[in-house]
Order: sequence, then C-alpha cells, then structure tokens
Amino acid sequence: MAHRLWHLSAEPHSLTAGYPLSCEVCVSDGPNCSGKLQTCAPDEDSCIVVMTETNRKGSLTVTSYKGCAKSSECGSGFFGITSNPENYMGSKRRCCQKDGCNQDPLNHTENGLRCPSCIAAFTETCTPTEEALCVGEETRCVAVSGIVQPAGDKFAAWGCGTETACHTKPGTLVPSGTRLFTIKKAGCLPSPQASGKAE
Repeated sequence: MAHRLWHLSAEPHSLTAGYPLSCEVCVSDGPNCSGKLQTCAPDEDSCIVVMTETNRKGSLTVTSYKGCAKSSECGSGFFGITSNPENYMGSKRRCCQKDGCNQDPLNHTENGLRCPSCIAAFTETCTPTEEALCVGEETRCVAVSGIVQPAGDKFAAWGCGTETACHTKPGTLVPSGTRLFTIKKAGCLPSPQASGKAE
C-alpha cells in the first residue's frame, strides 16, 4: 500500500532588524491550531508552524504548534519515517518571516510524485520496500540518516521532501513527539517519476 512521509522545510530569509515581528501563537491536538497574533521578542525574526504526527499500530496522534522563533531554530531539513501504513511518525515544520505568515495551514494535497521509502534502525542505510505519496511542496525524493534520542540509536529513512531538504546541514535537530532526531546526512535522489513537478 502506498503511503506518505512528512517533511519539514524552511525559508531562510530573515527580516531586516527594525520592528518586532508578530506571529500566531497556539498549541493543540490536531493538524492545525489557531490563536492570537503576539509580538515576538527582538531576537525572534521568524514565525514557525510545527505539526507532529505519530501513528503506532493504527493509533494516530497529531499535535500542532505555532509561535515565534529565531532563524537559527528554523534550519531547513526533513524527517518522516514509515515502516508500514500503520506505523509511522514525523515532524513537519515551516518557517516564514512576515507578520502573521504562520496562520495558513500546511498543505497536505498529494502532488503526484512518488518516492521509494523505507526506515531502518541501528544502521545508516536502508533498502526501499515501500512507496511514499508526496504532498504539498514535497518535490524531491530524499534519503536521510542520523541519530535518534533518547536511545542514541542510528536510523536511516527514505521518503518525500522539499527542495530545501536536499541541503539539510549535518547536526540539524528535528523534534517528533517524545523523540529528538539529529540529522547526520541528507541528500536528494533523482526524481524520474516527478513528471516535471520537481523544480
């Protein structure tokens, strides 16, 4: 069965200092939350949206968060893992730098791209055995590896990602539920199935 992996992305353009940024602030269960615009601290130059989804044995938990952030906390990256349709988890993040720009919901519309996908623990490589259905701005097929805390185990995953995911810096931290993933390597694969959708 085809399934999808989550991505996180960032727009690395910071504001010129001079006036405080205003962002929507909220946290709740579900894929999208809503709250009031609040003025950010002087060193917070970005608005952030984070959605974390965990599905264990068919039991789905989704949490969303919006707020202010520093550009250093908005490093571009990717994380989503799927072992089968009933067991996957991921964290999806978007950053932007205009007043109220984090009020829009994340795009979950399938875009036609399919990517090989897999997840492996205790190793830095995995062999794709499934196919992920990409959504929104996920225009590239991505392979990542790194370390998951608190256990400190190695992991590897393939799936869908944004263009910025191809350039994820080593050491990027990705929170997902109670776990924290440290990306060590990330790269994009050729996307022959993109049918012109990859940019």
